[in-house]
Amino acid sequence: MKYRRLGKTDLKVSVIGVGTWQFGGEWGKDFEQSEVDSILGTAADLGINLIDTAECYGDHTSEAFIGRAIEGKRDQWVVATKFGHKFHRPFERDHVYDPDEVRKQLEGSLRALRTDVIDLYQFHSGTDEKFDTEGLWEMLREQQQAGKIRHLGISLGKGYDGKHQIDAATAVGASAFQVVYNRLHRKHEDYTFKVATEQDLGVLARVPLASGFLSGKYAKGATFDKSDVRNAWMKESERAEMIEQAARIKAEEVPPDVPMPQWALGWALQHPAVTCVIPGCKNVEQTRSNAQAADLEMVRTDHPQAVA
Repeated sequence: MKYRRLGKTDLKVSVIGVGTWQFGGEWGKDFEQSEVDSILGTAADLGINLIDTAECYGDHTSEAFIGRAIEGKRDQWVVATKFGHKFHRPFERDHVYDPDEVRKQLEGSLRALRTDVIDLYQFHSGTDEKFDTEGLWEMLREQQQAGKIRHLGISLGKGYDGKHQIDAATAVGASAFQVVYNRLHRKHEDYTFKVATEQDLGVLARVPLASGFLSGKYAKGATFDKSDVRNAWMKESERAEMIEQAARIKAEEVPPDVPMPQWALGWALQHPAVTCVIPGCKNVEQTRSNAQAADLEMVRTDHPQAVA
């Protein structure tokens, strides 16, 4: 495993992390505690040390799985979670950013994760109006001073350019951004990554496998169960387009001896602004495959700042 400093923080994080939305039950599978224990245990054995979750992945469901899995081993992990989206029912959220309510969310996350401190507490894909909620960031800095939060971060929504929140990051005390970044979604390369580099802010690249479409396993006409978020939150035409693009990329860009999921993770990691990719994983085998991407030696020729 390889490690990078998360922005200007003192956190050394593995370049491969574990995304855990799937543990909340919205990706077509309900998990047992034993499965989560095995996934995170394997991840730790492979040198992975960053877990990213959110209180709204189920009603603290993902956090509770994680808390039980890492209890007694908390010092081995960098734990990142998010606030602002309260789980209402599957595929539905209440957006809550009032300082008093966020403080309650924080306490709920601490309980579920069975920890005294969150390493990275992230504003979760809210609007600029919610970002500027009076007293929000002051309250969060108070929680930092109280020792309940180590560092603050901003998770930018998928359809949002993020400019206001990016420009305000340092002023509100944020140390890292989380963005959707993969071979099919590249809009943050220019502005977001430029600011992150200039201000020494960490970047967590979420959805690096493009919701699984860059795994290379979906063929034209693939269908998804009604309980799968890709069915609930994506149009059929969008899914079809992503499958088509992924097939073209696999044929034209992926070396024949490299599994496509590993290639996709390695591709995202080659951008010098990216600290860590946080793919989801449904089993131990996927966890192992994700970790192997850290060893890929790749050269991206599609971006002037790409590095080997």
